[in-house]
Amino acid sequence: MNRNSIDWSGPMPATTTPFNSDLSIDEEGFVTNIERLFAAGATGMVAAGCTGEFWALSLDERARLAKLAADACRGRGPAIIGTGSINESEVVEQTFAAKEAGADGALVMPPYFARVTESELITHFEAIAERSALPIVLYNIPGNAGNAITPFAADHLADLDMVVAIKESSGDWNNFQATLNRVKDRLRVFCGPSSIFGVPATLAGADGLIDCFPNVWAPGCLDLWHKTQAGELETAWALQQTGIVLTEIFTTGGRTLYPATKAAMNHFKVPGGGHMRPPYRDLEDAPLTSLIAELKKLGVEPV
Repeated sequence: MNRNSIDWSGPMPATTTPFNSDLSIDEEGFVTNIERLFAAGATGMVAAGCTGEFWALSLDERARLAKLAADACRGRGPAIIGTGSINESEVVEQTFAAKEAGADGALVMPPYFARVTESELITHFEAIAERSALPIVLYNIPGNAGNAITPFAADHLADLDMVVAIKESSGDWNNFQATLNRVKDRLRVFCGPSSIFGVPATLAGADGLIDCFPNVWAPGCLDLWHKTQAGELETAWALQQTGIVLTEIFTTGGRTLYPATKAAMNHFKVPGGGHMRPPYRDLEDAPLTSLIAELKKLGVEPV
């Protein structure tokens, strides 16, 4: 398998996992959010990733989420499910469960918490790819995983049979560009922080964008791709500037990205927000008040 084995492209939101007040999964809200995002121009969905709080889900819940996502995406676009774990066997197990649920691909991050050498990281992915039931999207997010898929490692992993794509979420343009240059002939390359550099990534030849911001800013964040592809660059660059400001708002003032995302969704009364599971807590007090004030000032509202 390689990039030509799949047809995934365009903006594919990283969806939230909404929780009810008793912290059970709000299945209706999850599915309705997917439907809303497709209607706004999404080309596929990525569920149970970092935005989807995969670490807070049991293995059974992750399998259930895969089923919900696969059913909601059928006939509309690919359902890619996060199956990352520090344990190789657990990744393989979750990937098999995602395939049984009808998913199209697995988003697999490096092992987290345990610091590994580049050689160990490569061996980790080799062991997973050898037993994977689904095509693999590598997920480079060193800020969360603590271990990075360097351009060198991506170049090596691009030759593994089950690896078909990479989501490059380092937030470092040089790293993104170097990875794109090394693997674009073999892997589909998706830009993670599209709110920061989705337009230049698209112009550079990325195959698509995977970001959390469409949950609160659609079709705006999706149009970073669509407007750029259509050659409407003045509009695209204006959207990019909005995305940069949004990123700053969501990650400052006592806020972090995922609680701020759900808080904004709840404020706008769109499906898919709900509560956070520990160790995260729902945004409140001054960070929440200033978030709403900044969103109002920016004039951003989702469909």
